Amino acid sequence: QVQLVESGGGLVQAGGSLRLSCAASGRTFSSYAMGWFRRAPGKEREFVGGIRWSGGSTYVANSVKGRFTISRDNAKNTVTLQMNSLKPEDTAVYYCAGSSVGLVTNIHQYEYWGQGTQVTVSS
Repeated sequence: QVQLVESGGGLVQAGGSLRLSCAASGRTFSSYAMGWFRRAPGKEREFVGGIRWSGGSTYVANSVKGRFTISRDNAKNTVTLQMNSLKPEDTAVYYCAGSSVGLVTNIHQYEYWGQGTQVTVSS
């Protein structure tokens, strides 16, 4: 069992940066690939990026490539989403999630979810 809690959201101007963190509890955190998703107002939840259990491989969606990076520290049970050059269209609730399947983009293959943290980018 893994419990996830996101933090670090807030209001930022376009072009600014935010760093989201996801703290996990549970002994098996390092066994899971971790993903970040977001849900913008009126839209479906979408995959933002993910990282393998070892941290050796990451993948981010084209919409955030070159601006967002993902890292993890298995010793501290944390996953981080560094967001740079933020745009108003990045405004959304951001969720971290854990998958035993691996680094996948399919929302239905993630078993554990955090409660989400709001990111608002003003123009």
